[in-house]
Amino acid sequence: MRDLDRADLDRVLADITAIRSQVAAGTAFQGYGPTALAATSALALAASVAQAALLDDPTGRPLTFLAGWVAVAIVSIGVIGAEMLARSRRHHSGLADAMILNAVEAFLPAGAAGALLLLVLARLAPESLWLLPGLWQMLVGLGLFASLRALPRPVALAAGWYVVAGLGTIAASAEGHALSPWAMGLPFALGQGLLALILHRAPGGDHE
Repeated sequence: MRDLDRADLDRVLADITAIRSQVAAGTAFQGYGPTALAATSALALAASVAQAALLDDPTGRPLTFLAGWVAVAIVSIGVIGAEMLARSRRHHSGLADAMILNAVEAFLPAGAAGALLLLVLARLAPESLWLLPGLWQMLVGLGLFASLRALPRPVALAAGWYVVAGLGTIAASAEGHALSPWAMGLPFALGQGLLALILHRAPGGDHE
């Protein structure tokens, strides 16, 4: 009897978890905050200025150049993640954990691909590292497209911007294979700023 009760309890808990996941998947995610996104836009612009002033030859020191942007990405993820946790608790209460998990799962493949591209190119094809800024921008765009089902539809504009900017960055760098702080920082600064504006104007944004 005890084993039966435990089996019933486990089945009920599994059903509850499945229901919560389904509800979370169909609910608009309000965890991304315009304040954090605007801060990461400013951070990308500041990193561009700093690298332009301090790194005299980014193309000759690609790993130093890219390491700086990896650091910017880590800080940006921390800033966005901290606001995501706070906003999710406020807007989604009991569904917060499921909503955050869905958001992370949507973006995780693009983030993992970006990290693996850096490792593979640095190890096996360092002469191709000039491609990374454009590829990273495109991956951010694809991550946003993957997240659209839970975000305001205008976010597609920002996603499209990142894809187009990534292609443009690759095209502009193709002749000399040069790395530029501005080719890396400006697309991210504009893209994050556009995201901040879209989410600010969306239902549940800071303007309310």
